[in-house]
Amino acid sequence: MQPLDALAKVCGDVRPGEPAEGVLGVEPAIVAAPKNVAEAADVMRVAAEQGLAVVPRGAETRLDWGTPPRRCDLLVDTHRLDGLIEHAAGDLVAKAEAGMPMERLAERLAEHGQRLALDVPLPGSTVGGTIATGASGPLRTLYGTPRDLIIGLTIVRADGRIARSGGKVVKNVAGYDLGRLFCGSYGTLGLIVEAAFRLHPVPAATAYVTCPVDGPEEAHDAVQDVIHSLVAPSAVEYISPGVVSVLLEGVPEGVAARAGRTADLLGDKAEISETAPDGWGRYPDGTALIDVAAPPTALRDLLALLGPDAAATWSASGHGHVGLPAGSSPDEVRDLLARLRDLLGGYRGHAVVRYAPEEVREGVDVWGPVPGLALMRRVKDQFDPEHRLSPGRFVGGI
Repeated sequence: MQPLDALAKVCGDVRPGEPAEGVLGVEPAIVAAPKNVAEAADVMRVAAEQGLAVVPRGAETRLDWGTPPRRCDLLVDTHRLDGLIEHAAGDLVAKAEAGMPMERLAERLAEHGQRLALDVPLPGSTVGGTIATGASGPLRTLYGTPRDLIIGLTIVRADGRIARSGGKVVKNVAGYDLGRLFCGSYGTLGLIVEAAFRLHPVPAATAYVTCPVDGPEEAHDAVQDVIHSLVAPSAVEYISPGVVSVLLEGVPEGVAARAGRTADLLGDKAEISETAPDGWGRYPDGTALIDVAAPPTALRDLLALLGPDAAATWSASGHGHVGLPAGSSPDEVRDLLARLRDLLGGYRGHAVVRYAPEEVREGVDVWGPVPGLALMRRVKDQFDPEHRLSPGRFVGGI
């Protein structure tokens, strides 16, 4: 039986792929959109029987991250897996399907005065795509990344078997910690179908204290002054071309007092607002995006290397992004990457190209050195022994 016919027997939404649906230029032969976990498992089982290479797709907001798959016989679209399965407000826990947009999840949780404390730099991002790429924003300073907020995960393995880890309550941590394994795995270990998250209350009040800074030294000092103070920020962000902004959350009286103290720390030019400054929680403009990470002490040297005109953001968690303008050649990107990796390596950090035009991506080492690559290969072998899941999408050709 042909793969398309075999898949059509187990999934109600199966069709041939189209050129416009290519993953970094690799056109899928077939597209399947399962409606529930059981159907997703059947799709993955048939894919295994047919020897198909499988690539998951959410809302395509980050489908251009990583490297092209070697094959894409089957694109599994999660847009029909878009429900909020359960919201246990009393336990501060929610369980959602992988295809649910993060904004819609936020709206549903906000009805009960709660939230998943993850930023959404790219509108339309889904739960599954956010986990698969490990994406987060300024709030990671206080609340962490997806791997810190996941308490349970349901995935479909390469052979079609369903695996679950964790549970619906924070204290349940039995079994494989799939949440940590799958965050940032780019679809190479299995198909994410459901996730349970630890939630936080929506703060009664918020304030942003924003101050212009002149050069790397001032930016570094401003960030250090805030993170070593007692104002307890939820996030501290540097936004090019020269702004440091601090997010404070809590009860109105406390936020007002802490905002005043933060403004005193940052100086006479600091301003307090209820709204975020331009660029807060967004990726910098550019046709190529480089993810950079190192301790906050690296900020001075990083900004000095990039120069005053660079498009960049940097969180006090030690994580940021650099946007490169249109027309940047592979040689220019390769040179900047080499200098970034040399600098950040001294801080035990990294620089990874998230997306770039094809001619640039093909001319650079997207991932850079990865000390844990041997261990990652062993994990890949265990979860996907035939290497059919997003083959080549991840570091080291995994």
